[in-house]
Amino acid sequence: MKCLYTSSRSCTVLLDENGDYRARYSRRLVLNGKEIGEENRSVFSLFDLWPDMEYTLEAWADETKEDEICFHTQYESCTLNVKRFGAAGDGEKDDTAALQAAILACPPRGRVLIPAGEYKTGPLFLKSHTTLELKRGAVLKLKTDRTQFPILPGVTFTTDEKDEYLLGSWEGNPLDAFASALTGIGVEDVCVIGEGTVDGCAPLGDWWVNPKIKRIAYRPRLFYLKDCRDITVQGVTFRNSPAWNLHPTFSENLSFLNVRVEAPSNSPNTDGFDPESCKHIRMYGTVFSVGDDCIAIKAGKIYMGMKYHTPCEDIEIAWCCMLDGHGGVTVGSENAGGVKHVRVHHCLMRGNDRGLRVKTRRGRGKYAVLDDIVFSDVNMEGVRAPLVVNSMYFCDPDGRTDYVQSREKQPVDDTTPAIGSIRFERVNAINCEACVGYILGLPERPIREIIIKDCVFTFHPDGKAMVPAMANGVEECKGQGLIARFVDFIKLDHVRMEGLQGKETDFQDCGAIE
Repeated sequence: MKCLYTSSRSCTVLLDENGDYRARYSRRLVLNGKEIGEENRSVFSLFDLWPDMEYTLEAWADETKEDEICFHTQYESCTLNVKRFGAAGDGEKDDTAALQAAILACPPRGRVLIPAGEYKTGPLFLKSHTTLELKRGAVLKLKTDRTQFPILPGVTFTTDEKDEYLLGSWEGNPLDAFASALTGIGVEDVCVIGEGTVDGCAPLGDWWVNPKIKRIAYRPRLFYLKDCRDITVQGVTFRNSPAWNLHPTFSENLSFLNVRVEAPSNSPNTDGFDPESCKHIRMYGTVFSVGDDCIAIKAGKIYMGMKYHTPCEDIEIAWCCMLDGHGGVTVGSENAGGVKHVRVHHCLMRGNDRGLRVKTRRGRGKYAVLDDIVFSDVNMEGVRAPLVVNSMYFCDPDGRTDYVQSREKQPVDDTTPAIGSIRFERVNAINCEACVGYILGLPERPIREIIIKDCVFTFHPDGKAMVPAMANGVEECKGQGLIARFVDFIKLDHVRMEGLQGKETDFQDCGAIE
């Protein structure tokens, strides 16, 4: 076992580093001599602890003590209960002012406590050096009337007109957007913990009606950070977001531990986690079931990339579970600042359209370099196309034009993106349907290398045909192996494909093959 994080009231523990989301077998847990139940997840969290206290946690398998760790909870200055600030928690009264007052009044290293109840609220703004705890049974229910939401302006020019201050963000551009259920602007050392829920209540409003149309401002998220650092979210459930769920931008040192993100499978653009131009991120033990990509690592569109060229980098995603959704873990497509040093490992994916997915396109720009991305030790069940790397993703209004989609070499200029090294190691996928993978580079700038090692892909005998990559000219396929176009170097090392209905490899306009 390993202690991953402690707050004043909670702790997150790695129980089984070799499991996926699921531990390989259950353990019985004993905390300070008291049995607290069985655990079958690889990463789990303990709540209702006491501040500044020593704890000993034991893990037992049958009658054998397997492991033991000691940890010490953090100091806490005081607790402010939102009920004392006038919050009703009855689901009827507007509790926004009371909740925000408690947050603003909280002293350094203090805790704002939201006990069980339903709290009708508008967007809340976080404060540095504080902990916000949603107890089990506590639900923040976001209001649905957009006229009652504050707006984060996309661009505000500085007084000397020499620079700009960015707040609002929408799909990779600085645009006016509604503040989110929990919003952090320039804050640091903040913990949002607990077993409660943030409910965007999107089905009760009109957020999912004509979702791409700007009405007053663009749709809010459930959790949004801008220019923040040292932020931890632990244990909280996020549900029914109006748009993306968790969206940190230009922030660093972020941890998301044992979070749950839920949205109907047909809900529009309800990505689970979209870090944008951020660095040093840990996402451990989280469950996603959403209407779009479960995780999409981003770095803005070309304006943001060319002006700020800030990559998303040093990201670890591990022991997570991706259920449904268009993609399990995706890089792109808004990645004009680049994405590098990504490690995705020991995850479980079930029922996704595509599992491990990289997508970009002409027009993302010269800083849109995707490199050193490693996917390893991933188990997939019923993922239709496990591996997709697509350099001609047909997003945006011009996405289907010849400029984006041409298979002929185009001039290499400041709008041309690049893909470096992508590795897939120890991926075990059962009940695949379309193909093992579809790899599509640019003819003028092929993907540098694709390495697939120690992987097994088994096809469902009654699988359905599917278009694996969202680009013009990609045909439906079923039971196919690895398809690749415009790649400089491909290496297949101990790769097994079972139940194919076509040939194992279909490579065109590729360089060296091993």
